Amino acid sequence: MNLENFLIMRHELLLTVAALLILVAEIFWNPAKKKSGSLFAIILFSLITAIGFLPSPTGSLFGGMYESTDARLIMKNILNIGALIVLIQSVTWLNKEENEERINEYFILLISTLTGMNFMISAGHFLMFYLGLELATIPLAALTAYDRYNNKSAEAGIKLILISALSSGILLYGLSMIYGTTGSLYFSEVARHIQSNSLQVLGLIFFFTGMAFKISIVPFHLWTADVYEGSPVNITSYLSVISKGAAIFILVIILFSVFPALMITWQKTIYVTSILTMTIGNLFAIRQQNLKRFLAFSSISQAGYILLGIIGGNQTGMASVIYYILVYIFSNLGAFGVVAAISNATGKENIDEYNGLYRTNPRLTLAMTLALFSLAGIPPVAGFFGKFFLFTAAAEKGFYILVLIAVLNTIISLYYYLLVVKAMFINKNDSPVETFKSDFPTRLATGICMAGIIITGFAGIIFEVIRNSSFGI
Repeated sequence: MNLENFLIMRHELLLTVAALLILVAEIFWNPAKKKSGSLFAIILFSLITAIGFLPSPTGSLFGGMYESTDARLIMKNILNIGALIVLIQSVTWLNKEENEERINEYFILLISTLTGMNFMISAGHFLMFYLGLELATIPLAALTAYDRYNNKSAEAGIKLILISALSSGILLYGLSMIYGTTGSLYFSEVARHIQSNSLQVLGLIFFFTGMAFKISIVPFHLWTADVYEGSPVNITSYLSVISKGAAIFILVIILFSVFPALMITWQKTIYVTSILTMTIGNLFAIRQQNLKRFLAFSSISQAGYILLGIIGGNQTGMASVIYYILVYIFSNLGAFGVVAAISNATGKENIDEYNGLYRTNPRLTLAMTLALFSLAGIPPVAGFFGKFFLFTAAAEKGFYILVLIAVLNTIISLYYYLLVVKAMFINKNDSPVETFKSDFPTRLATGICMAGIIITGFAGIIFEVIRNSSFGI
């Protein structure tokens, strides 16, 4: 391999080097200075994120098993931004006494799972895709069970690994049908041999089902709330944003580049699952009191909206999905950042415990409100423009009834998001969350999310750049 080949795999190689450097630091670091490991890892990952935006050659490696395009590079950079915010938000939690001995393990696991997601996105072969999928999943299960003194955390890790094993089995069964009828696992070869026969359609359905588990699409969503509630808050935010975003990215890539001949079939499947996902996610979110479960069902409903961009089957649809994931990262991580800050300081995670929060912590309240408004799609914040582009992509293909149902679900979601806002601003509480000052990493991460929500909403050029690069995904 020459230097240009290495540059094509720049993201994965940099993440691998970062994980190795953190591992070496763990060996030689003074145990009394473990907490400084967080600063080292965040600076290192910040450099990787910045380097990701530098011009990079595109092409394929390993006989076409690995592919790099402008659109895939944008996807990786979006995931890097989200992962960096999660790492910054994690500092306060990691510096707790029960976690300080395992700080470097946390960063190694998180970087490992992100490396798997990058390989998954750059896959040009189903074997490469599956290897990336498993590399992303196994460290993620370990992170879910990271809180070793919490039985719910261990339970969440077990549930995630079992559900992942089941979904992987279903997915592989579908891929075996695809391989049996096409004689290849290369994306380009499979696309040429798709003939819309019954076995290929069944294989597509099994493949979509396996991915639906990863994205929490109804009816394959039942694990989500339990795993989110049992995981540490920062891991929950990673699951709901980075993990889900990567799964959506690869689903878009495979549906558009491998199965365009079966578009009518997967559009019908997405039509039904989108309605179910939006509606059930919203209705169950109304009933929740724990904020992690609340945001879990919120993320399920958001997956339903994202499917509207996929069902469009055009370049605008692809661009709207990528753009919405970027908006969703800032919005959801902004909400989870506030939940994490309050949980670390007080241990409170229920909605009724947020009553009167504005009187004691006005800045956190305003940050939470802006994040929830973006998730609800209230103008002029970024979430409104994200939903607008998704709805436009579906409407361009004539799915007007689906767009109408999505608009009605947006009204329902506005109701339960405003319930939290009402609790913080209006509801009275004799013992509200005490006034506390967040540390610098928490304020920095929250500031990045708030700036991202505003900038991505008003900077229309971002969507245009994504749309221009999404051709030839």
